[in-house]
Amino acid sequence: MRHISILGSTGSVGTQALDVIAANPERFCVDGLAAYHNDELLEKQMRLFQPAQAVLVDKAAAERLRKRYQGTTEILDGEDALLTVATLPATETVLTAMVGFVGLKPTLAAIDAGKTIALANKETLVAAGEIVMQRAREKQVKILPVDSEHSAIYQALNGESRQSVSRLILTASGGPFRGFNRQQLASVTIADCLRHPNWSMGKKITVDSATLVNKGLEVIEAHWLFDVDYDSIVVSVHPQSIVHSMVEYIDGSVIAQLGQPDMRVPIQYAFSYPERLRSTFPRLDFHAMKDLTFAAPDMDTFPSLRMAVEAGRTGGTLPCVFNAANEEAVAAFLTGNIGFLAIYQVIEQVMASHQIMSSPVLEEIFAANDWARAQARKIIDGMAG
Repeated sequence: MRHISILGSTGSVGTQALDVIAANPERFCVDGLAAYHNDELLEKQMRLFQPAQAVLVDKAAAERLRKRYQGTTEILDGEDALLTVATLPATETVLTAMVGFVGLKPTLAAIDAGKTIALANKETLVAAGEIVMQRAREKQVKILPVDSEHSAIYQALNGESRQSVSRLILTASGGPFRGFNRQQLASVTIADCLRHPNWSMGKKITVDSATLVNKGLEVIEAHWLFDVDYDSIVVSVHPQSIVHSMVEYIDGSVIAQLGQPDMRVPIQYAFSYPERLRSTFPRLDFHAMKDLTFAAPDMDTFPSLRMAVEAGRTGGTLPCVFNAANEEAVAAFLTGNIGFLAIYQVIEQVMASHQIMSSPVLEEIFAANDWARAQARKIIDGMAG
Protein backbone atom coordinates (compact mmCIF):
# COMPACT_ATOMS: atom_id res chain seq x y z
CA MET A 1 0.00 0.00 0.00
CA ARG A 2 1.54 3.29 -1.13
CA HIS A 3 0.55 6.36 0.89
CA ILE A 4 -0.06 9.48 -1.22
CA SER A 5 -0.76 13.14 -0.51
CA ILE A 6 -2.14 15.38 -3.24
CA LEU A 7 -1.54 19.11 -3.48
CA GLY A 8 -4.17 20.48 -5.84
CA SER A 9 -6.73 17.72 -5.35
CA THR A 10 -9.70 19.65 -6.79
CA GLY A 11 -7.97 20.58 -10.06
CA SER A 12 -7.86 18.59 -13.28
CA VAL A 13 -4.77 16.52 -12.43
CA GLY A 14 -5.79 16.11 -8.79
CA THR A 15 -9.25 14.75 -9.58
CA GLN A 16 -7.84 12.35 -12.15
CA ALA A 17 -5.23 11.22 -9.62
CA LEU A 18 -8.04 10.38 -7.22
CA ASP A 19 -9.71 8.38 -10.01
CA VAL A 20 -6.51 6.35 -10.27
CA ILE A 21 -6.41 5.80 -6.51
CA ALA A 22 -10.09 4.83 -6.39
CA ALA A 23 -9.48 2.25 -9.13
CA ASN A 24 -6.58 0.73 -7.17
CA PRO A 25 -7.68 0.68 -3.50
CA GLU A 26 -5.43 -2.26 -2.72
CA ARG A 27 -2.36 -0.35 -3.95
CA PHE A 28 -2.87 3.31 -2.94
CA CYS A 29 -4.36 5.29 -0.09
CA VAL A 30 -4.70 9.02 0.58
CA ASP A 31 -3.01 10.66 3.57
CA GLY A 32 -3.53 14.33 2.73
CA LEU A 33 -5.43 16.57 0.32
CA ALA A 34 -4.97 20.25 -0.43
CA ALA A 35 -6.89 22.74 -2.55
CA TYR A 36 -7.20 26.50 -2.89
CA HIS A 37 -10.86 27.36 -2.33
CA ASN A 38 -13.16 24.62 -3.68
CA ASP A 39 -14.50 23.52 -0.28
CA GLU A 40 -17.50 21.63 -1.70
CA LEU A 41 -15.46 19.32 -3.91
CA LEU A 42 -12.78 18.91 -1.25
CA GLU A 43 -15.45 17.83 1.23
CA LYS A 44 -16.66 15.13 -1.18
CA GLN A 45 -13.07 13.93 -1.58
CA MET A 46 -12.57 13.88 2.18
CA ARG A 47 -15.68 11.76 2.70
CA LEU A 48 -14.63 9.30 0.00
CA PHE A 49 -10.92 8.94 0.82
CA GLN A 50 -10.83 9.89 4.53
CA PRO A 51 -7.38 11.53 4.60
CA ALA A 52 -5.75 12.39 7.91
CA GLN A 53 -5.50 16.06 6.94
CA ALA A 54 -6.96 18.41 4.36
CA VAL A 55 -5.98 21.99 3.53
CA LEU A 56 -7.79 24.91 1.99
CA VAL A 57 -5.46 27.81 1.27
CA ASP A 58 -8.43 30.20 1.33
CA LYS A 59 -9.25 30.65 5.02
CA ALA A 60 -12.88 31.66 4.41
CA ALA A 61 -13.42 28.45 2.43
CA ALA A 62 -11.81 26.43 5.22
CA GLU A 63 -14.11 28.03 7.78
CA ARG A 64 -17.17 27.18 5.68
CA LEU A 65 -16.03 23.57 5.52
CA ARG A 66 -15.34 23.33 9.25
CA LYS A 67 -18.85 24.52 10.06
CA ARG A 68 -20.57 21.72 8.16
CA TYR A 69 -18.05 18.84 8.20
CA GLN A 70 -18.33 16.07 10.75
CA GLY A 71 -15.63 13.49 10.35
CA THR A 72 -12.12 12.46 11.29
CA THR A 73 -10.12 14.57 8.82
CA GLU A 74 -8.31 17.54 10.35
CA ILE A 75 -8.95 20.72 8.35
CA LEU A 76 -6.08 23.20 8.07
CA ASP A 77 -5.94 26.55 6.28
CA GLY A 78 -3.47 28.98 4.76
CA GLU A 79 -0.51 28.59 2.42
CA ASP A 80 1.82 27.40 5.18
CA ALA A 81 -0.49 24.43 5.83
CA LEU A 82 0.51 23.08 2.41
CA LEU A 83 3.90 22.30 3.94
CA THR A 84 2.22 20.22 6.64
CA VAL A 85 0.35 18.05 4.14
CA ALA A 86 3.49 17.76 1.99
CA THR A 87 5.44 16.30 4.91
CA LEU A 88 2.97 13.95 6.65
CA PRO A 89 5.03 11.16 8.28
CA ALA A 90 3.22 8.23 6.63
CA THR A 91 3.18 9.77 3.14
CA GLU A 92 5.57 8.19 0.64
CA THR A 93 4.62 10.07 -2.56
CA VAL A 94 3.50 13.69 -2.87
CA LEU A 95 1.69 14.69 -6.04
CA THR A 96 2.39 18.39 -6.59
CA ALA A 97 -0.50 19.42 -8.84
CA MET A 98 -1.15 22.98 -7.69
CA VAL A 99 -0.93 25.45 -10.56
CA GLY A 100 1.78 28.09 -10.50
CA PHE A 101 4.65 29.33 -8.38
CA VAL A 102 2.74 28.44 -5.19
CA GLY A 103 3.90 24.84 -5.67
CA LEU A 104 7.57 25.62 -5.05
CA LYS A 105 7.65 25.79 -1.23
CA PRO A 106 5.67 22.60 -0.54
CA THR A 107 7.65 20.70 -3.18
CA LEU A 108 10.91 21.66 -1.48
CA ALA A 109 9.43 20.76 1.91
CA ALA A 110 8.43 17.33 0.59
CA ILE A 111 11.92 16.80 -0.83
CA ASP A 112 13.49 17.77 2.50
CA ALA A 113 11.20 15.22 4.19
CA GLY A 114 12.42 12.50 1.82
CA LYS A 115 9.16 12.05 -0.11
CA THR A 116 9.03 10.83 -3.70
CA ILE A 117 7.74 13.68 -5.86
CA ALA A 118 5.14 13.04 -8.57
CA LEU A 119 5.65 16.36 -10.33
CA ALA A 120 2.75 17.98 -12.16
CA ASN A 121 3.69 21.54 -11.14
CA LYS A 122 6.09 22.53 -13.91
CA GLU A 123 6.49 26.07 -12.54
CA THR A 124 8.56 24.64 -9.66
CA LEU A 125 11.38 23.63 -12.00
CA VAL A 126 10.96 26.67 -14.24
CA ALA A 127 11.41 29.09 -11.34
CA ALA A 128 14.02 27.22 -9.32
CA GLY A 129 15.19 24.19 -11.29
CA GLU A 130 18.80 24.26 -10.16
CA ILE A 131 17.88 24.55 -6.48
CA VAL A 132 15.16 21.89 -6.64
CA MET A 133 17.21 19.31 -8.54
CA GLN A 134 20.25 19.86 -6.32
CA ARG A 135 18.10 19.42 -3.22
CA ALA A 136 16.61 16.21 -4.66
CA ARG A 137 20.09 14.83 -5.34
CA GLU A 138 21.23 15.68 -1.82
CA LYS A 139 18.19 14.00 -0.27
CA GLN A 140 18.28 11.09 -2.77
CA VAL A 141 14.67 11.82 -3.69
CA LYS A 142 13.08 10.64 -6.94
CA ILE A 143 11.23 13.23 -9.04
CA LEU A 144 8.81 11.38 -11.29
CA PRO A 145 7.24 13.53 -14.03
CA VAL A 146 3.45 13.54 -14.41
CA ASP A 147 3.13 15.86 -17.43
CA SER A 148 2.34 13.54 -20.31
CA GLU A 149 5.29 14.81 -22.38
CA HIS A 150 7.87 14.37 -19.64
CA SER A 151 6.43 11.03 -18.56
CA ALA A 152 6.78 9.92 -22.18
CA ILE A 153 10.45 10.94 -22.24
CA TYR A 154 11.06 9.30 -18.86
CA GLN A 155 9.63 6.06 -20.23
CA ALA A 156 11.54 6.31 -23.52
CA LEU A 157 14.80 6.77 -21.58
CA ASN A 158 14.18 3.71 -19.41
CA GLY A 159 17.19 1.39 -19.51
CA GLU A 160 19.16 3.58 -21.92
CA SER A 161 22.43 5.40 -21.34
CA ARG A 162 22.00 9.17 -21.11
CA GLN A 163 25.24 9.53 -23.09
CA SER A 164 23.50 7.94 -26.10
CA VAL A 165 20.75 10.58 -26.21
CA SER A 166 20.88 12.91 -29.20
CA ARG A 167 17.65 14.93 -28.80
CA LEU A 168 14.47 15.13 -26.79
CA ILE A 169 11.42 15.81 -28.98
CA LEU A 170 8.54 17.37 -27.05
CA THR A 171 5.23 17.17 -28.88
CA ALA A 172 2.64 19.95 -28.72
CA SER A 173 -0.99 19.82 -29.79
CA GLY A 174 -0.81 23.40 -31.08
CA GLY A 175 -3.83 24.31 -28.96
CA PRO A 176 -7.11 25.74 -30.25
CA PHE A 177 -5.43 28.36 -32.46
CA ARG A 178 -3.05 26.20 -34.47
CA GLY A 179 -2.71 27.78 -37.92
CA PHE A 180 -3.98 31.20 -36.83
CA ASN A 181 -2.12 34.39 -37.74
CA ARG A 182 -1.61 37.44 -35.51
CA GLN A 183 -4.61 39.24 -36.96
CA GLN A 184 -6.88 36.31 -36.11
CA LEU A 185 -5.43 36.03 -32.60
CA ALA A 186 -6.24 39.69 -31.92
CA SER A 187 -9.95 38.94 -31.72
CA VAL A 188 -10.05 35.56 -29.92
CA THR A 189 -12.19 35.36 -26.79
CA ILE A 190 -11.75 33.65 -23.44
CA ALA A 191 -14.30 31.03 -24.49
CA ASP A 192 -12.36 30.39 -27.73
CA CYS A 193 -9.20 29.99 -25.71
CA LEU A 194 -10.67 27.45 -23.29
CA ARG A 195 -11.88 25.09 -26.04
CA HIS A 196 -8.84 22.84 -26.23
CA PRO A 197 -9.20 20.27 -29.02
CA ASN A 198 -7.71 17.29 -27.16
CA TRP A 199 -7.15 17.78 -23.44
CA SER A 200 -9.39 18.62 -20.49
CA MET A 201 -7.37 20.95 -18.24
CA GLY A 202 -7.78 23.86 -15.86
CA LYS A 203 -8.26 27.38 -17.20
CA LYS A 204 -4.72 28.63 -16.64
CA ILE A 205 -3.04 25.64 -18.29
CA THR A 206 -5.52 25.74 -21.18
CA VAL A 207 -4.66 29.38 -21.85
CA ASP A 208 -0.96 28.51 -21.61
CA SER A 209 -1.52 25.81 -24.21
CA ALA A 210 -3.22 28.31 -26.51
CA THR A 211 -0.33 30.80 -26.23
CA LEU A 212 2.33 28.00 -26.37
CA VAL A 213 3.66 29.28 -23.04
CA ASN A 214 2.94 25.82 -21.67
CA LYS A 215 5.32 24.27 -24.17
CA GLY A 216 7.96 26.84 -23.26
CA LEU A 217 7.61 25.93 -19.60
CA GLU A 218 7.92 22.28 -20.57
CA VAL A 219 11.17 22.90 -22.46
CA ILE A 220 12.69 24.45 -19.33
CA GLU A 221 11.30 21.63 -17.20
CA ALA A 222 12.79 19.01 -19.55
CA HIS A 223 16.19 20.72 -19.34
CA TRP A 224 16.24 20.25 -15.57
CA LEU A 225 14.55 16.86 -15.34
CA PHE A 226 16.76 15.15 -17.90
CA ASP A 227 19.95 17.26 -17.72
CA VAL A 228 19.84 18.00 -21.47
CA ASP A 229 20.98 21.31 -22.96
CA TYR A 230 18.54 23.53 -24.83
CA ASP A 231 20.11 22.84 -28.22
CA SER A 232 19.07 19.21 -27.80
CA ILE A 233 15.39 19.88 -27.00
CA VAL A 234 13.04 20.21 -29.97
CA VAL A 235 9.32 21.03 -30.06
CA SER A 236 7.14 19.42 -32.73
CA VAL A 237 3.47 20.28 -33.24
CA HIS A 238 1.47 17.04 -33.30
CA PRO A 239 -2.26 17.90 -33.44
CA GLN A 240 -3.49 14.37 -32.73
CA SER A 241 -1.81 14.21 -29.26
CA ILE A 242 -1.16 10.48 -29.67
CA VAL A 243 2.66 10.58 -29.61
CA HIS A 244 3.29 12.19 -26.25
CA SER A 245 7.01 12.77 -26.84
CA MET A 246 10.10 11.07 -28.25
CA VAL A 247 13.78 10.50 -27.62
CA GLU A 248 16.22 10.41 -30.50
CA TYR A 249 19.45 8.48 -29.90
CA ILE A 250 22.89 9.00 -31.40
CA ASP A 251 22.45 6.06 -33.78
CA GLY A 252 19.36 7.70 -35.30
CA SER A 253 16.81 5.50 -33.53
CA VAL A 254 13.76 7.28 -32.13
CA ILE A 255 11.76 5.83 -29.24
CA ALA A 256 8.29 7.29 -28.78
CA GLN A 257 5.61 6.79 -26.15
CA LEU A 258 2.07 6.68 -27.56
CA GLY A 259 -1.32 6.64 -25.92
CA GLN A 260 -4.71 8.29 -25.73
CA PRO A 261 -4.69 11.91 -24.48
CA ASP A 262 -5.52 10.77 -20.94
CA MET A 263 -3.63 12.13 -17.93
CA ARG A 264 -4.54 9.12 -15.79
CA VAL A 265 -1.91 7.03 -17.59
CA PRO A 266 1.14 9.13 -16.60
CA ILE A 267 -0.36 9.73 -13.14
CA GLN A 268 -0.70 6.00 -12.51
CA TYR A 269 2.79 5.34 -13.86
CA ALA A 270 4.25 7.90 -11.42
CA PHE A 271 2.29 6.41 -8.52
CA SER A 272 3.22 2.79 -9.25
CA TYR A 273 6.78 3.29 -10.54
CA PRO A 274 8.83 1.16 -11.13
CA GLU A 275 5.89 -1.20 -11.62
CA ARG A 276 3.19 -0.93 -14.26
CA LEU A 277 -0.37 -1.65 -13.19
CA ARG A 278 -3.22 -2.93 -15.30
CA SER A 279 -5.84 -0.35 -16.12
CA THR A 280 -9.17 0.02 -17.88
CA PHE A 281 -8.16 3.27 -19.58
CA PRO A 282 -9.07 3.57 -23.30
CA ARG A 283 -6.61 1.86 -25.64
CA LEU A 284 -5.33 3.03 -29.00
CA ASP A 285 -6.93 1.50 -32.07
CA PHE A 286 -4.15 1.73 -34.62
CA HIS A 287 -6.39 0.58 -37.46
CA ALA A 288 -8.75 3.48 -36.78
CA MET A 289 -5.99 6.11 -36.92
CA LYS A 290 -6.03 8.10 -40.13
CA ASP A 291 -2.76 9.96 -39.74
CA LEU A 292 -0.12 11.23 -37.35
CA THR A 293 1.31 14.58 -38.44
CA PHE A 294 4.19 16.71 -37.16
CA ALA A 295 5.25 20.27 -37.91
CA ALA A 296 7.59 22.96 -36.61
CA PRO A 297 5.97 25.46 -34.21
CA ASP A 298 5.18 28.95 -35.49
CA MET A 299 7.31 31.02 -33.14
CA ASP A 300 6.59 34.27 -34.96
CA THR A 301 2.86 34.06 -34.33
CA PHE A 302 3.34 32.44 -30.90
CA PRO A 303 6.53 34.11 -29.58
CA SER A 304 6.29 32.81 -26.02
CA LEU A 305 8.09 29.60 -26.94
CA ARG A 306 11.05 31.63 -28.18
CA MET A 307 10.96 33.81 -25.05
CA ALA A 308 10.86 30.77 -22.77
CA VAL A 309 13.89 29.19 -24.44
CA GLU A 310 15.70 32.54 -24.21
CA ALA A 311 14.88 32.69 -20.50
CA GLY A 312 16.06 29.12 -19.98
CA ARG A 313 19.32 29.64 -21.82
CA THR A 314 20.03 32.85 -19.90
CA GLY A 315 19.15 31.23 -16.59
CA GLY A 316 19.46 32.91 -13.23
CA THR A 317 16.25 34.65 -12.21
CA LEU A 318 14.95 35.14 -15.77
CA PRO A 319 12.92 31.88 -16.01
CA CYS A 320 11.20 32.75 -12.73
CA VAL A 321 10.41 36.22 -14.10
CA PHE A 322 9.07 34.73 -17.34
CA ASN A 323 6.74 32.49 -15.36
CA ALA A 324 5.56 35.20 -12.94
CA ALA A 325 4.80 37.64 -15.75
CA ASN A 326 2.82 34.98 -17.57
CA GLU A 327 0.80 34.05 -14.47
CA GLU A 328 -0.20 37.68 -13.96
CA ALA A 329 -0.97 38.19 -17.66
CA VAL A 330 -3.12 35.06 -17.88
CA ALA A 331 -5.04 36.08 -14.74
CA ALA A 332 -5.69 39.49 -16.34
CA PHE A 333 -6.81 37.87 -19.59
CA LEU A 334 -9.21 35.52 -17.79
CA THR A 335 -10.83 38.48 -16.02
CA GLY A 336 -11.20 40.35 -19.32
CA ASN A 337 -8.72 43.11 -18.47
CA ILE A 338 -6.40 42.47 -21.42
CA GLY A 339 -6.64 40.76 -24.81
CA PHE A 340 -4.96 37.54 -25.88
CA LEU A 341 -2.01 39.14 -27.66
CA ALA A 342 -1.32 41.37 -24.66
CA ILE A 343 -0.15 38.27 -22.77
CA TYR A 344 2.94 38.20 -24.99
CA GLN A 345 3.51 41.95 -24.55
CA VAL A 346 3.40 41.71 -20.77
CA ILE A 347 5.91 38.85 -20.68
CA GLU A 348 8.26 40.54 -23.13
CA GLN A 349 8.22 43.89 -21.33
CA VAL A 350 8.76 42.37 -17.89
CA MET A 351 11.65 40.23 -19.14
CA ALA A 352 13.24 43.23 -20.88
CA SER A 353 13.18 45.36 -17.73
CA HIS A 354 14.54 42.70 -15.38
CA GLN A 355 18.06 42.88 -13.97
CA ILE A 356 19.08 39.24 -14.02
CA MET A 357 20.71 37.64 -11.00
CA SER A 358 22.92 34.67 -11.80
CA SER A 359 22.92 31.57 -9.55
CA PRO A 360 20.24 32.97 -7.23
CA VAL A 361 19.56 31.55 -3.78
CA LEU A 362 15.98 30.72 -2.84
CA GLU A 363 15.29 34.11 -1.23
CA GLU A 364 16.37 35.84 -4.45
CA ILE A 365 14.03 33.60 -6.47
CA PHE A 366 11.11 34.69 -4.30
CA ALA A 367 12.17 38.34 -4.58
CA ALA A 368 12.36 38.06 -8.38
CA ASN A 369 8.90 36.48 -8.45
CA ASP A 370 7.45 39.33 -6.36
CA TRP A 371 9.18 41.98 -8.49
CA ALA A 372 7.98 40.44 -11.77
CA ARG A 373 4.39 40.24 -10.57
CA ALA A 374 4.39 43.87 -9.46
CA GLN A 375 5.97 44.95 -12.75
CA ALA A 376 3.46 42.91 -14.75
CA ARG A 377 0.54 44.45 -12.86
CA LYS A 378 1.85 47.94 -13.63
CA ILE A 379 2.00 47.12 -17.33
CA ILE A 380 -1.46 45.54 -17.24
CA ASP A 381 -2.90 48.59 -15.43
CA GLY A 382 -1.40 50.78 -18.13
CA MET A 383 -3.01 48.69 -20.85
CA ALA A 384 -6.39 48.71 -19.12
CA GLY A 385 -6.19 52.46 -18.59
